Amino acid sequence: MSLKLKDFKIGFDNSYYGTGRRKESVARVWLVRGTDRQIVKVKESGKEYDLKSYLQRETLYRKALYPLKLTGTEDRFGIYATVSGGGISGQAEAIMYGVARALLKYNANLRSTLKKAGLLKRDAREKERKKYGLMKARKAYRWSKR
Repeated sequence: MSLKLKDFKIGFDNSYYGTGRRKESVARVWLVRGTDRQIVKVKESGKEYDLKSYLQRETLYRKALYPLKLTGTEDRFGIYATVSGGGISGQAEAIMYGVARALLKYNANLRSTLKKAGLLKRDAREKERKKYGLMKARKAYRWSKR
């Protein structure tokens, strides 16, 4: 099923924007009033998918929609998100943070609810860099005396 951006009417009067980041993933999220469709566009391939089928796992899908559930606004908005970088798990969390920021644009009174749940503070854990002389960040080559 091919979903296109033209199915959405994104404008200044009916949508709210937020950017979410997690690990290497970046998600640009628009909450669109007047629709219940949830579409994800992958930057690398240029293809668009339904959010639930793209995230594959029910836990990731629920995590992405958690800010809407927390604030009780699940049925008010459709979601259009563009994602790039990282894997599906990081992208799901990036969408979650993007939805939370977009909800702030919609209603600033939701700030305390979102902040208490930790959705306004970016999860800063990143992959540690590889060091020279080691196989990975911390894994060393097997030591041999001779």
